[in-house]
Amino acid sequence: METERTADEVFNLLADEIRLDNLRTVAYAQHEEKRTGIASLSFSNIYDRVDVDSTSKLSYHLGELTGVFLRKHNDGYAFTHAGEQLVRFVLAENYRQPSEISPIETDGGCLFCGETTVRAVIEDQYFMVYCTACDRGVNAYRVRPAQVRERTGEDLIDAVTREQAGDLLKARRGVCPDCGGCIETGVQDAADIPFPDERPVSFITTSECRDCLRFLSLPLPVAAAYHPESISFHWEHGVDVLGSGVWEFNRYLHDGRWTSERVSTNSHEYRVELRRDTSTLRLFLDESTTVTRTERVRRRDQSKRNS
Repeated sequence: METERTADEVFNLLADEIRLDNLRTVAYAQHEEKRTGIASLSFSNIYDRVDVDSTSKLSYHLGELTGVFLRKHNDGYAFTHAGEQLVRFVLAENYRQPSEISPIETDGGCLFCGETTVRAVIEDQYFMVYCTACDRGVNAYRVRPAQVRERTGEDLIDAVTREQAGDLLKARRGVCPDCGGCIETGVQDAADIPFPDERPVSFITTSECRDCLRFLSLPLPVAAAYHPESISFHWEHGVDVLGSGVWEFNRYLHDGRWTSERVSTNSHEYRVELRRDTSTLRLFLDESTTVTRTERVRRRDQSKRNS
């Protein structure tokens, strides 16, 4: 039985350029043949496509890649999961620095001063969002070079928004958006977290992958907003939760339309209220942020009643 390779042994397999060329060749061939359903490439086909001195040399390099980055079939070679992930990373050139962009002004919200116009920039390979009034940071999320390369302005904002929403939906269901491992989520009292500035948030969710250690954190009302009942509720009131940047939700936190509280001091149940117009969605969550029940409340307009 073949022994499992260590991480450093796996990465050492890529030290020879011929091996990366082999992986790229399989990817390009699969792309060209995608309409025929062919998922693997024969030895002779690879040999015809790569710059290698002899069949024996190619056989050696393919043998080194097989089991980690390639799997061998009777009719040829195809990617393993690791090979698939690696070659997409290489082809997209996501090992490069993201391109510089001009600051993008867009709608959003500042948790601190309530300003509703924000400025997005790329900083240290992160999509950073700042308040245009007080210049404090209101959101940060990773960005890949491929996202920035051919997008500017609102197209880039939309790409980051969609990816962030997808990641948060997965995390809410306990699935790591990076490795597919298990994410565990808990609730922390914001008073116990040393924020540099006071903000209108009572509770914070923290989500961490047990395998790759990916970490995500959100105000509890924002995390609850990605529950299906909230997505439906807001859609009915003209708000597309999945098409909105997290920085846009800050305005609801700042003006008190989105709130959270602990149901009682001896309970690990939390109540989140999300208000739109005269309607309110209440979500009750346990300590792992699992929604246990929901209810909708409509406020009556008292202004027309006789005194």
